[in-house]
Amino acid sequence: MSRPPKATYKTTNWHSYNQALKQRGSLTVWFDPSMQWEAVPSGRRGRQ
Repeated sequence: MSRPPKATYKTTNWHSYNQALKQRGSLTVWFDPSMQWEAVPSGRRGRQ
């Protein structure tokens, strides 16, 4: 059984879209200093 295709949306009114994003509020991101920032090497080329 095949899945229905994903819906794609195209923004046409960028001014209104940007204003709506601003009205959502601020986004706070917390970083843990003891967190390991780099992935363990997999032995393959390219980004992890």
